[in-house]
Amino acid sequence: MNSENLIESFTEFAKHKNIDRPTMIRILEDVFRTMIRKKFFADENFEVIINVDKGDLEIWRYRQIVADLHEGFDENTQIKLTQAKKLEVDFEVGDKVAEEVKIFDFGRRVVQTARQTLIQKVKDLEKEILFTKYKDMVGEVISCEVYQILSKELVLVDGNKNELTLPKSEQIPKDRFKKGESVRAVIHRVEMVNGNPKIILSRTSPVFLEKLFEQEVPEIFEGLIMIRKIVREPGERAKVAVESYDDRIDPVGACVGMKGVRIHSIVRELNNENIDVINYTENIELFISRALSPAKISNIRIEATRGRASVFLNRDQVSLAIGRGGQNIKLASKLVGLEIDVFRESSEIEEDDEDVELTEFSDVIDSWIIDELKKVGLDTAKSVLAVSQEDLVRRTELEEETVEFVLDTLGREFE
Repeated sequence: MNSENLIESFTEFAKHKNIDRPTMIRILEDVFRTMIRKKFFADENFEVIINVDKGDLEIWRYRQIVADLHEGFDENTQIKLTQAKKLEVDFEVGDKVAEEVKIFDFGRRVVQTARQTLIQKVKDLEKEILFTKYKDMVGEVISCEVYQILSKELVLVDGNKNELTLPKSEQIPKDRFKKGESVRAVIHRVEMVNGNPKIILSRTSPVFLEKLFEQEVPEIFEGLIMIRKIVREPGERAKVAVESYDDRIDPVGACVGMKGVRIHSIVRELNNENIDVINYTENIELFISRALSPAKISNIRIEATRGRASVFLNRDQVSLAIGRGGQNIKLASKLVGLEIDVFRESSEIEEDDEDVELTEFSDVIDSWIIDELKKVGLDTAKSVLAVSQEDLVRRTELEEETVEFVLDTLGREFE
């Protein structure tokens, strides 16, 4: 392979990989200088001239002329006068000789190795460019196409056919995708695994929800409204605290949009995830009250040193504050940064002998759980509380975690 073919084939390959001209020349020169060092042990007195457009390569070796009997003669950097005069009779001691080195002087095997090295360097550079590109894009939303569906992850491809990964743990539980389908997700993190960039996406990250709001709500994108905090149970419920820097703009109304048009598109993207948009305030009691919406709070007691807040409500508001499966109170606690305990107002507490039907908790406890308890003769709150957790697990087909939640929910009713 001659130099022209070598450079042309490399240039075509590099352009296909979107490598710019200066980088192409740098890679070529690095490889040719490596060839020179292998053959001549040094490259300081060599000049490499490359024209990638024409495919031209020139390698010049410069040596100083010394007397034939010069002590400490170095063949690599020096040439004897007699030998120099064979090149040009006018040469004298002290002059410099420039000799062109042809690529076939290096041998066929060295040239083939150089070609493989050039290709490998471009591939390594391509990986580095891809890693840097996506590292700078962490936190941005990207749209990709499903390329392969695996048991633990989705393999996606971007517009340039680069592979990205959406792990099962970063998918919304209700997500169902088909090959060729378009998927939107946030770039979660970028890692180097065995020398290859691994781009990991997420649809469960709060950042994904934040970026969706930025795309749908111009006031957030322009900085007029700020998202202070987001907490999520992906696919189920989310709470978003927003604050307006312009008194004329209602942050909650702007996020919801006319007839809910803005928030509905976000909800659809998240497979009907319930989103509560809350007006942020520095007043912690007011913030807790808003966070527990739609429940109406009667009184709040803050214990800042313990990181807890006791919330008192009327009887009919307790289940609203807790929410289905405890989601509302759990997310509210995360949003305000305090552990929230819910209590009934003392004036609302009935006598100890009064019981409550389990069906009254149907907005908090799933109906199939209530049915399972009724099968073993437990149809009121107190009848369930009278049985130990171990016995409930043994007598029913409920998981220990479910039983614990039921006992906690029913117990709050009589606190």
